Amino acid sequence: MELFLQQILNGIMLGSTYAVVALGLTLVFGILHIPNFAHGNLYMLGGYITFFFITLFGFGFWTAMISSMVILALIGIFIERVVYRPLKDQPHINSFISAIGALMFLETFVIIAWGPQGHRIPNPYPNPVEIGGIILTQQRLLVIIAAIILIVLLQLFLKKTTPGTTIEAAAQNREGAMLVGINVNRVSSMTFAISTATAAAAASLVAPIFMISPGMGALLGMKAFVIVILGGLGSVPGAILGGYILGLIETLGGGYISADYKDVFAFGALILILAFKPTGLFGREGVS
Repeated sequence: MELFLQQILNGIMLGSTYAVVALGLTLVFGILHIPNFAHGNLYMLGGYITFFFITLFGFGFWTAMISSMVILALIGIFIERVVYRPLKDQPHINSFISAIGALMFLETFVIIAWGPQGHRIPNPYPNPVEIGGIILTQQRLLVIIAAIILIVLLQLFLKKTTPGTTIEAAAQNREGAMLVGINVNRVSSMTFAISTATAAAAASLVAPIFMISPGMGALLGMKAFVIVILGGLGSVPGAILGGYILGLIETLGGGYISADYKDVFAFGALILILAFKPTGLFGREGVS
């Protein structure tokens, strides 16, 4: 039972990271209806920028993370304007190709700047915490708490603020939002800024636990797409629930079957769920 509960807590920690990353990805998809294939590499870049501020400038963990979020938000705005906006009226394949070019550029940039080897951010909270007989580090607990806070704040922002409601309006009906005077281009830039900032936060929170490397973004990006599809394309609740489901599947499968196949479990869950519910957990018919 203790092993089971330990795996559950690890799954919640991992799922918290997945949920935050997938939430940003599904917001972008809801506005542009184009998968941002560079999202995983932006997540990776956020981790490296936090590492850069801590190791080179001696910033504290929280200062480095907030700085990384601000920089990634600006990079997100730049990518939306340069990579996606010029192609918004073009066939989707053009945006796919442009996004792939962006992710390759980001990965190459990181390799040139920091090298191909992995790095680890010093753990600011390494001390263990006991919860119901289960031991986990303060940093792992921090990931869970911070992710929940980010998710709640983002939900409040979307539901209770004027900029948030404009994002939801543009996601539901882009043309209708334009007709009532909403600046959709500004909404797109704001959505990309939020998406990339939350990705930077997720990467910064787990960087003291897992080693960062130039290739970490590709796998995380694929998993984020799995989560978005599992939850239903464009569904915010689906992205959150899908992230936690995937985290639990990976840790339980890795703990009780084999850690070598934990990534296989993610795609197996995708196939199984879509076999019974092709639109995803919260997807709507006709959403594509």
